[in-house]
Amino acid sequence: MSTNTLIEICLESVESVITAEKGGADRVELCSDLFEGGLTPSAGMFLLAKEMTSIPINVMIRPRGGDFCYSDIEFEVMKRDAIFFKEHGANALVFGILTPDGEIDEERTRELIEIARPLPVTFHRAFDMTRDAFRSLETLIRLGVDRVLTSGLESSVLEGSDTLAELVKRAGERIVVMPGCGINERNFKKIKELIKAKEYHVHPSSSYPSKMVFHPGHIHMGGLLRQEEFSLSNTSLERVRTIISLK
Repeated sequence: MSTNTLIEICLESVESVITAEKGGADRVELCSDLFEGGLTPSAGMFLLAKEMTSIPINVMIRPRGGDFCYSDIEFEVMKRDAIFFKEHGANALVFGILTPDGEIDEERTRELIEIARPLPVTFHRAFDMTRDAFRSLETLIRLGVDRVLTSGLESSVLEGSDTLAELVKRAGERIVVMPGCGINERNFKKIKELIKAKEYHVHPSSSYPSKMVFHPGHIHMGGLLRQEEFSLSNTSLERVRTIISLK
């Protein structure tokens, strides 16, 4: 087992942070609402996770789902969230901001980096919505971003493996390229061999039924595209341990 590979677990609850630590994960990315791709977690969730674990916690700064082109008010929310989580012990901040034409928003990214320091920053998969992976990589390096989470501008890491391998090669020691999206215990070894990255971002979840016995089937809390109200999701200890064993 290589000790040079780092595994970050993407999750959305305090229980999952505890499970990830128990399973041997190196780090977690704490979000809310992974159904939307991950939004800013609540203060209570973060503070309790810090209290109950010692694993490094990187915090998502994303005020809403949808695209990554934010209004002035949304950006102000991001700045205030960044200040809060920095002051309360986050290990790193995770964010991504684009211009309307699919480029890195350099001005706002630079401003959030200045707020985050001395914490490391990760530019998340907003990167995968940019026009050109290699131009965007150089932009992030120039801005001083520490890490980029990406699937290689494809729907999954396997589909983007060629681009990811080239990104890792071009990045060298200048920035960490962290593949993420669709990595699991069945394909992890193959992905490692293809891409040769030092860090990987995985979401090893499992579903379980809620405690509710009464199910009013005609009422839903979300829109037409929604999760089941009576099926919950949490990080799987067995799956975390399996992936860690493949490092």
